[in-house]
Amino acid sequence: MSDTIETAKPNMETTSALPPEETERLGGEIVAALKTVFDPEIPADIYELGLIYKVDIKDDRTVDVEMTLTTPNCPAAAEMPQMVENAVASVPGVGQVNVNIVWEPAWTPDRMTDEARLVLNMW
Repeated sequence: MSDTIETAKPNMETTSALPPEETERLGGEIVAALKTVFDPEIPADIYELGLIYKVDIKDDRTVDVEMTLTTPNCPAAAEMPQMVENAVASVPGVGQVNVNIVWEPAWTPDRMTDEARLVLNMW
């Protein structure tokens, strides 16, 4: 079993055997940690940009993250997964962190939250 946080617009689904209060705490702290990671070329965090597609918290506290980049040619492609892994691993109670870059579905600005749109003046 696992807890999954999937984003198009951020939301959370709880399906883990971990106690609900623990999955809620972990999920909230993982999202907060993801919001500390910024795309070096865009002044918004990767979570609000909609680059995080899925966060899966497993019963053993392993966390699998599926994310994308704004473009396959992103200059931060080599460092971004490590930045995400480090941020999520910093959350107390998280075990191993696995970050996987995916390209489907392709990222579009429609995935951004209203907060990111405000920061980027894209109204």
